[in-house]
Amino acid sequence: MAYIPADHRYEGMKYNRVGRSGLKLPAISLGLWHNFGGINPAENSREMIHKAFDLGITHFDLANNYGPPAGSAEETFGKILAQDLKSYRDELVISTKAGYYMWPGPYGDWGSRKYLISSLDQSLKRMGVDYVDIFYHHRFDPETPLEETMAALDHIVRSGKALYVGVSNYKAEQTAEAIRILEQLGTPLIIHQPRYSMLDRWIENGLQDVLEENGVGSIAFCPLEQGVLTNKYLKGIPADSRAASSSVFLTKDKITPEVLRKIHALNQIAASRGQSLAQLALAWVLRNGKVTSALIGASRASQIEENVAALNQLEFSQEELDRIENILKTDHIE
Repeated sequence: MAYIPADHRYEGMKYNRVGRSGLKLPAISLGLWHNFGGINPAENSREMIHKAFDLGITHFDLANNYGPPAGSAEETFGKILAQDLKSYRDELVISTKAGYYMWPGPYGDWGSRKYLISSLDQSLKRMGVDYVDIFYHHRFDPETPLEETMAALDHIVRSGKALYVGVSNYKAEQTAEAIRILEQLGTPLIIHQPRYSMLDRWIENGLQDVLEENGVGSIAFCPLEQGVLTNKYLKGIPADSRAASSSVFLTKDKITPEVLRKIHALNQIAASRGQSLAQLALAWVLRNGKVTSALIGASRASQIEENVAALNQLEFSQEELDRIENILKTDHIE
């Protein structure tokens, strides 16, 4: 059956301006890091993208190595785009990245001009598009001069292969230097994609200040800590969870008694607000306007629907913020 997007898709979504740029992103964006690879059921991936777009999620975030296997998430998205969303391309923001290992040899990793331009060319072919809206350098390269990496991003915009550029996983001082170089080149850095959640607040120690001072937006990945800040672990570690499967990204030893105490206490606050723990965590990430968009993952369409519903209750009282802060900063919760 042909896909027809919901007529009301823009009515419930909130859109935030990306720094001082002209671009706006939905407050909730969909990341294709997991569950969109070649090993995943294609129909489920398609259903999730349909649901996201129906709910006003216009931004779909990828990277060259998303899968598995690497590259297959872009291929999956490209097929869905061609089949269902081709006529809506101008309503979409598509982003991809390069910076981690992608192919063997000295040119398939890190931040050289050779790697970034070659990787984006491959990504465009996999997705079947002429350009992406945002292209990110995925991680800082300590061995390649930052001037070379930023010049490659500038070239990519000038060549028409991306409309905007960003960085991901850069520290505060690295980001400040990237901003300076790109400003001199005439292609502004508009967005940073850092990890940020209630349980991982490193960006508050300098990076958010750099972004705010320079008019750069941010999109937080792992705002739900790969499911830790959901109801999944409230009763222990489920057999079908990432932690149980010894995922390289989320291991059992990260679900400590202290973490469990915190999520139970946070869940009580969520319930008092009429929210799920996931909805509370997303609202908290978006709470002060410093984060442009929260980047969610999903394994089924209903999760996307639940997460977008967080936008129905974004306001916090000072008492709620104080209670949350007390929970997050203490080593023991009464």
